[in-house]
Formats: sequence, C-alpha cells, structure tokens
Amino acid sequence: MPREFKITDAQHGAAFTVRVVTRANNVEIVGIQDDGSLKIRLTESPAEGRANTQLIEFLADVLEVHPDQIEIVAGADKPNKIISVEGVSPGWIEQRLVQGS
Repeated sequence: MPREFKITDAQHGAAFTVRVVTRANNVEIVGIQDDGSLKIRLTESPAEGRANTQLIEFLADVLEVHPDQIEIVAGADKPNKIISVEGVSPGWIEQRLVQGS
C-alpha cells in the first residue's frame, strides 16, 4: 500500500523527501512514489552537483522561496534526498506543490 506524501514540521521550517531522476527530458514534478517521497525529474547530470543546484532552483521557483531557504540535508550524492525549507510551514509547501504539479 503506498504511503502518503508527508511534509514534516521542523523548528524553523519544514522538510520532505524527494526521489530525483537526472538526465531527463524535462524538469518536472512527476508525483508521489510508493514510499511517500516526491519524484522529480531534472535535466542536469549529477556530476559536480549540477543536478542538486537545479533541484534547489526548481524547488525555490515552485515553492516561491529564495534558493537560500532550501537545503539538501541528506542524500546530496544520492537520488533519495531530504529537503529542508526554512521559514515556511508544511501547509505552505503542500499548497505550492499542488499548484506546481
């Protein structure tokens, strides 16, 4: 049974998990994975952190926040990542993700 996408309330913001697919044809939110993580396609390669940079810029645009508010707190060198967004609530993130997908 698929798990529900979960955004965790943190002390200074919110956090959620993503599964990144690199070298895709488009930059887009694909949907929710069976493990509850948000699947995102990126066009960049993971080499030299380019995909991570693109991920942060894309999420900043979708979430309407400054890129400095977004941090990859775990999994920077892996497809599965934990993303922290400073200064916003889980509800803010959920609303923006629904609008952006």
